[in-house]
Amino acid sequence: MKQKNHSGFSLIEVMVGMAVFVIFAMGIYSGIQYVFKVVYQSRLRILETAIMNEQIEIMRNMSFYDVGIINGSPAGVLEHMVTTTRNNIDFIITRTIRNIDDPYDGTIGGEPNDTSPADYKLVDIEIICNNCNQRVPYGMTTFISPKYLEGDPTHGALFIEVFDADAEPVQGASVHIVATSTDPAVDFIDTTDNEGKLQIVDLGEGIQAYDITVTKTGYTTDQTIRPGIIENPIKPPASVVAQNVTEISFSIDKISVIDLSAINQYCTAMTSVPVNILGTKLLGVEPDVFKVDQNITTNGDGLYTFANLEWDAYGFRVADYDLLGTIPSLPLSLPAGTVQPLQLILGANTTNSLLVSVRDSITRQPVSSASVHITGEGYNQMRTTGIGFSRQTDWSGGTGQLNYVNETKYWSDDGKIENFDPAGDIKLAKVGLDYVSSAILESSVFDLGVSVNFVNLNWEPLAQPIATGDDAVRWQIATSNSSTPAFWDYLGPDGMNSTYYNDENFAISEVHNGDQYFRYKIYLSTASSSFTPTVSDFTVSYTTSCTAPGQVYFGNLAAQEYTVEVLADGYQSTTQSITPDGDIIFGIDLVAL
Repeated sequence: MKQKNHSGFSLIEVMVGMAVFVIFAMGIYSGIQYVFKVVYQSRLRILETAIMNEQIEIMRNMSFYDVGIINGSPAGVLEHMVTTTRNNIDFIITRTIRNIDDPYDGTIGGEPNDTSPADYKLVDIEIICNNCNQRVPYGMTTFISPKYLEGDPTHGALFIEVFDADAEPVQGASVHIVATSTDPAVDFIDTTDNEGKLQIVDLGEGIQAYDITVTKTGYTTDQTIRPGIIENPIKPPASVVAQNVTEISFSIDKISVIDLSAINQYCTAMTSVPVNILGTKLLGVEPDVFKVDQNITTNGDGLYTFANLEWDAYGFRVADYDLLGTIPSLPLSLPAGTVQPLQLILGANTTNSLLVSVRDSITRQPVSSASVHITGEGYNQMRTTGIGFSRQTDWSGGTGQLNYVNETKYWSDDGKIENFDPAGDIKLAKVGLDYVSSAILESSVFDLGVSVNFVNLNWEPLAQPIATGDDAVRWQIATSNSSTPAFWDYLGPDGMNSTYYNDENFAISEVHNGDQYFRYKIYLSTASSSFTPTVSDFTVSYTTSCTAPGQVYFGNLAAQEYTVEVLADGYQSTTQSITPDGDIIFGIDLVAL
């Protein structure tokens, strides 16, 4: 008798394979966490830079003699340490001020001896967020000069400081200064020193007489703007007063780029889409004039490149479409010197819609798998963030459609379906006064555009009349990577032909993952000829490479108040109200438990 040898995997081989898989998975997870951390730190630095700039501007608009620390040296009206809050983040600001003895006119005890050594003041500001895992504070240093200068009594001084997005000095920046109304008139270009400064001490006086433009190759541009160009500019031309120092600062950094792509929920490019980009930085106020407020149209591939942008937070609006989600979420925090891809996921336009964006209140990162429940008069919907979906809500178009193009049609039924009572819903047909006992409907073929991982089946209404009996509504789905396979194999939640999805089984079997096309069958039945089950809404949810993280979309809303409840594991639940007026991006911050 011949013996058969059977070979397989040993326990050691299985364990080694599992170990390799775990190492690979943890590497991917660590990479994702690192990306989130970098984005958060960039956003934190933008906030801290803005706060430090405000502190510097406050001091520059104070009397020179008030610039100092209470009970310090030099004495003044400022506290050494203060706190401030921005975007629900607490920051601690530490201010240090010292007198400086400039060797330009001698130093105390030196040759020559300067008997008034407090020539100007050094201001050092540090800022840190103790609750953000920030170990090293960010800092900024500047100088404050006294009102009167030694020298020509008919001239004044202009001190210019240039720094970048991190409040670091920008050396070698070109500073173009033009003044046509002064005596003498000036028009020259100079450069900043290693500390990002340019100090000009012999300029003719003039109120808002000096137009200044700061540039550097590969960097953004900052400049003064005359009131005639913008009604109330944030930074008007500089003034020079005799025997005074005028200090003005500019901020430039490496240019950034946004590569925008417009796609639909199936990851297919959307061509000729009108898009508006809006930043937060202002050129003028009352009315607000933004540095970036631009309308563009995507090309034939659904693409557009926004070049020469400066670091800022940007929002986007799309005409003629609803915004189903964005990758990454909006507003988009754009650091200096980066190329940032952005996907806008678009759908059919409705009068009012909500794109709910759920974020962690500390890290500001998207929270996926959060349940978002919206209720209002005649409206009750629940969806999960980070999950895409395909939906059919109307079957009134009848049979005969193989591919899902007309949203009211389907492929076939057994002649026992009623789809016009009311129009769009499906239920059992009647024979005389009695409902038939059962019916079957087969859908058209849905093309999801890319391979997906299926999540759940959902339908409305979930509760059916008690008299219809158990499992009055059942489902099976079939999937394929071809729109025309040899046959469609309809399966239930355990991947078998003999089982069905019902009101206790929603999770789609993993055997369907990786497929692009799907169909469904509905099985309606009743235990009483006087009652029928009804289906008005069907949804298949899934994840893809173009599924927006931490976001969920609700369209075709009424102009009324809605209650939004958000639940997520590890977070406190929150409930808010909103009345949509047009297409709204509704940000919700969750607090960790």
